[in-house]
Amino acid sequence: MLYSALINVMVKAARRAGRSLKRDLGEIEHLQVSLKGPANFVSLADKRAEEMLYTDLEKARPGYGFLGEEGGKREGSDKSHTWIVDPLDGTTNFLHGIPQFAISIGLQREDTIIAGVIYNPANDELYIAERGKGAFLNDQRLRVAGRRQLNECVVACGLPHIGRGNHQLALQELAALQSKVAGFRRFGAASLDLAFVAAGRLDGYWERNLQSWDVAAGLLMVREAGGTVSGIQGNDDPLQTGHVVCGNEFVHGELIKILKPLGQ
Repeated sequence: MLYSALINVMVKAARRAGRSLKRDLGEIEHLQVSLKGPANFVSLADKRAEEMLYTDLEKARPGYGFLGEEGGKREGSDKSHTWIVDPLDGTTNFLHGIPQFAISIGLQREDTIIAGVIYNPANDELYIAERGKGAFLNDQRLRVAGRRQLNECVVACGLPHIGRGNHQLALQELAALQSKVAGFRRFGAASLDLAFVAAGRLDGYWERNLQSWDVAAGLLMVREAGGTVSGIQGNDDPLQTGHVVCGNEFVHGELIKILKPLGQ
């Protein structure tokens, strides 16, 4: 498949950082890790991957801003473009040797995400999306699942852990949905949850209290695969609120009807 020049830049950066992460995954027991907060580990692999991504993206597009999970915001001379990057989404999975993690790169122009790449180096799955041009997994065009009965749907969610989020609300949400769906999944990497919805592997997904680098690429992925994305209110922007609900138009609407009243 022929990628645009922009997507080529993003894919090249993601693959190089991915090779580094895959090497580190093989030596996981030797990684030096520092405790940043309860159950929130930051590894040398994470920091190294972000620096590699910054170096490659800055070289290819000098002056673009860069927002990364580890290094925060780095202002560029070009105020209209910002890379939004999670160098290792699913850090806890990674540090436990669970191969469900990814590099997520989104490019924001003004207030719009125009390109996204999500790459899992553990299984070499590469998701790409460009605004108006569709979403793809390893060159195969993606389309969200078409199910229109909630009791046939498998949905993913994020669950808050120690020191994070509203645990009581999360339990209320699960209780409200568990008798209505075919199954729940909690994979622990928001970017891949969104990519799985885009690929039709999951019918829907919701999560609260995310950061922009968790979702920037994935939001575009779902939209370009024909899905519907919003915050919990149904018409709000996940990049602003940090809350995400997505699926096909039907599933998205059903999830909103159930989840929205619980957060009031």
